[in-house]
Amino acid sequence: MKKIIVVVTSLLCVFAVASAFAAKSSAGLFKAKAGDTIYVCGCGAECDCGTLSQKPGTCGCGKVLVETKVTKVEKGLVYYKLVDGKELSAPAKGKYMCGCGKGCKCTTVSQKPGKCGCNQEMVKVRK
Repeated sequence: MKKIIVVVTSLLCVFAVASAFAAKSSAGLFKAKAGDTIYVCGCGAECDCGTLSQKPGTCGCGKVLVETKVTKVEKGLVYYKLVDGKELSAPAKGKYMCGCGKGCKCTTVSQKPGKCGCNQEMVKVRK
């Protein structure tokens, strides 16, 4: 009986540690697939804030986010097109993410600090 309790306790500990690492590694990760509607910084190719959001709002550089569709997601980049038709991309892994906490619906990530889609301050993503 003691063996079973030790084995079960050990498995629960391993599961808890694995869950913590999985949650940490997905922090700041913008999940999208081709065809999804997203909101991005409208500055164009010269902008380096790389803001991606599920909700409208403003980006790290203070510009209004513009609605677009994801064209593809590959090698850690989310690709999309703006009005001029050029395909642009932003990293799916942000250096900053929305600070509204668990259950956040805007899922904003950015390479620069600022406000997110739900008007909360962005927080630095822990590594």
